[in-house]
Amino acid sequence: MSAPGANLKINGERLWDSLMEMARIGPGIAGGNNRQTVTDEDGKARHLFRKWCQEAGGSVGVDEMGTMFAQFDGADPEALPVYVGSHLDTQPTGGKYDGVLGVLAGLEIIRSMRDLGIRTRRPIVVVNWTNEEGTRFAPAMLASGVFAGVHDRDWAYDRVDAQGKRFGDELERIGWKGDEPVGRRKMHAFFELHIEQGPILEAEGKDIGVVTHGQGLRWIECTVTGKGQHTGSTPMYMRRNAGRGLARVTELVHEIALKHQPNAVGAIGHVDVYPNSRNIIPEKVVFTIDFRSHVLETLEAMVAELNTRAPGACADIGVKFSARIVGQFNPPAFDEVLLGRIRDAAARLGCSHMDIVSGAGHDACWINRLYPTAMIMCPCVDGLSHNEAEEITPAWAEAGANVLMHAVLETAEVVGA
Repeated sequence: MSAPGANLKINGERLWDSLMEMARIGPGIAGGNNRQTVTDEDGKARHLFRKWCQEAGGSVGVDEMGTMFAQFDGADPEALPVYVGSHLDTQPTGGKYDGVLGVLAGLEIIRSMRDLGIRTRRPIVVVNWTNEEGTRFAPAMLASGVFAGVHDRDWAYDRVDAQGKRFGDELERIGWKGDEPVGRRKMHAFFELHIEQGPILEAEGKDIGVVTHGQGLRWIECTVTGKGQHTGSTPMYMRRNAGRGLARVTELVHEIALKHQPNAVGAIGHVDVYPNSRNIIPEKVVFTIDFRSHVLETLEAMVAELNTRAPGACADIGVKFSARIVGQFNPPAFDEVLLGRIRDAAARLGCSHMDIVSGAGHDACWINRLYPTAMIMCPCVDGLSHNEAEEITPAWAEAGANVLMHAVLETAEVVGA
């Protein structure tokens, strides 16, 4: 089909109002949101989203993982739909835009099509994936992972939070455990709009990031074992301090990531110290290393170097090191045809743009395994995300949604206006 005209745009004010109204559900303590997955707040957000979708003429289905699919029919009932969306759940100290922008921009496309009398040959489905964040129930991108066959549904149901509550039980408790088999739906294509969660687009003065790749990820859970002893009465030369092992590995992780620049990052983000008492030398430390790169060879090389060097670094000070991978996915490369449509749409709309690699995991990374997938990013202030101070401008949101709409309509094939 021919590309949409440059004058075709969404209602930016309505999109922004929707973002602000959704942000009133599960407010944080510092201006952001705490709307963690399958909490009561998540349930309220889902009800509002369903209401909006039904008012726009959509039919809402829910699968066994709680993922919501709002379908808006096209002219050809046999045509595979174009899917667009992201997630409504947040971090405990999350912002108002991470994930939410992608869901509500998809809805705004439908609303604007309705205003303008536009119809497509293919149906368009707006998606809210369950538990993208993974902060309450690990791993992240849980529902899309089950959809893509990466995880087993029952395994996902058995994930537990810090209070020992099962994901499946909590999903059922809030009333959003659907009966549609996970993964039954087929897609022609999937688009996801997201804030960058990094500083590159703002620093470069670009309106749009065309996401060519996602970063691959390895989460490595490490255990350093020493000996718990009294901090006051144990001579320094006789100590087997697991905390020193953590310190050595922390520096090693930083060194390894720097060594593999420019396409690599690494850090330790989660630490548990045992027995965690002021006057006991740590006898055990359990922590998770997060290595990422969009180059698979680089990712594997970082893990290999850690496994080679960390045991010796710990043995030198009398403690033991062990590790296991607890989360992983390889770097996805997004669909070149869809990426071309995004670039063309940005140029047609007068939006400055650049190719970019996503530094975070997204539902699109799993769906990319099954169907043609592409991502669009808009800037966020100072690159700040997973923080209540996360911020974007209405102009950035509107530009991202406009580019998204043009790419979606071209893919779904406009048949009338």
